[in-house]
Amino acid sequence: MADRPYIFHDLTIALCSTCMKRIEAKVIEQDGRVYLTKRCPTHGYQKVLISTDADYWRLSRQTLKPGQMPLKFNTPIQYGCPYDCGLCPDHEQHSCLTLLEITDACNLNCPVCYSESGTHRAGQHRSMEQIKFMLDRIVENEGEPDVVQISGGEPTIHPQFWDILDEAKARPIKHLMLNTNGLKIAAEPDFAKRLAAYQPGFEVYLQFDSLNPAALKDLRGEDLLATRLKALEQLNKYNISTTLVVVLKKGLNDNEIGQIIDFALQQPCVRGVTFQPVQQAGRLEHFDPATDRLTLGEVRQQILTQSPIFGPNDIIPVPCHPDCLAMAYALKIDGKTIPLSGLIDPKVLLHGEGNTIVYERSAEMRGELFKLFSTAVSPESSEKNLAQLLCCLPQICVPGGMSYNNIFRVLIMKFMDAYDLDVRSVKKTCVHIAHPDGRIIPFDPYNLFYRDDKAQMLQQLRGDGRSLPVLGGAGL
Repeated sequence: MADRPYIFHDLTIALCSTCMKRIEAKVIEQDGRVYLTKRCPTHGYQKVLISTDADYWRLSRQTLKPGQMPLKFNTPIQYGCPYDCGLCPDHEQHSCLTLLEITDACNLNCPVCYSESGTHRAGQHRSMEQIKFMLDRIVENEGEPDVVQISGGEPTIHPQFWDILDEAKARPIKHLMLNTNGLKIAAEPDFAKRLAAYQPGFEVYLQFDSLNPAALKDLRGEDLLATRLKALEQLNKYNISTTLVVVLKKGLNDNEIGQIIDFALQQPCVRGVTFQPVQQAGRLEHFDPATDRLTLGEVRQQILTQSPIFGPNDIIPVPCHPDCLAMAYALKIDGKTIPLSGLIDPKVLLHGEGNTIVYERSAEMRGELFKLFSTAVSPESSEKNLAQLLCCLPQICVPGGMSYNNIFRVLIMKFMDAYDLDVRSVKKTCVHIAHPDGRIIPFDPYNLFYRDDKAQMLQQLRGDGRSLPVLGGAGL
């Protein structure tokens, strides 16, 4: 008998990328890569690349921690994931990071925008009453939310932007982030000075996709390099904690990964870089999902190839959602960058005490690793967790006066789309968006089903999907 040319790993529920109906899917490994294969009765067979590194993909399946529930759920289980979002009781994770979109308007028209914001939506801002309602629902769900990110559109063009920051800071939010393209920061010298007043517990999530003008024109519609550098100059001036956010497009700017990491390390205010492969939910041209996707595994491989700082044991899965998140930590000390993750035997993260590790406090160290490698990335929690982890490693000397300024973090954050959405994985996602009606919805399905223009399609899918099986429990 002939063998099949692949290894079958899992059976799951996915989506037809054409009609968006739920269909059965297989996860297979073939020639060192991992694929999602599925067949829609109407639109036929589909094969989607989900990892270029089967070894790392298998590691991510072993790196798990128990999910943490929100204080309340907002929608019942009725139609099956991802048609019940809100959060429903079958979702496995609370909100490590919640986006609050305060406007649909933007001062750019980016070809890769997942929310289809732009100058054509000028004036489409949410009211203060709506925004306060959404903030209250986030707090109601989380108690003390770990991270809330003010987003858009471009949030800085909202006419009540400063009032919104004040409202957010008045609530028990551990860490507030501003997701911005930086145009206002670059153009108005006093803007960064005013942002600095919201520290501590505040960080700028700065769009910074490339050091190449041609790549910027492709991704953002214009060359914004001088603007980005001017914004960084202002953020450095006031030492405002900043993460550079790099949207990666295969074959366009993924060859700049190492260069951007080196650039980030030269900026005093930058605490890390987040790499986000393009989510195929915006204004993108046709591509072949079986070959043309930039996967988390490939981004990780390119970091290892392009940056001499990190080794294979340094970039590890984030245990709350290892399918879509990977992270590396390093310390910046005396002009040197020292990777941290690789100093710890990976067996500690995977197996705890049941192994040959000789550290005196391996159970505690495993706990500190899980706390550090989460998406609750506030300066205070990162600094505290890192210090506690270092104390668990007797061979590492904890630097005196260590602060968030000494931390450098590289995060790969991959979002699922209609091609690779996997219900098993969606249930684990911890990056969510606050809906105007008060629901808290996972980021990945939000862009596919829960924006205003998708309501009619979702209603149709719910009707068509009533007979489909619902995987998971029936509630609490």
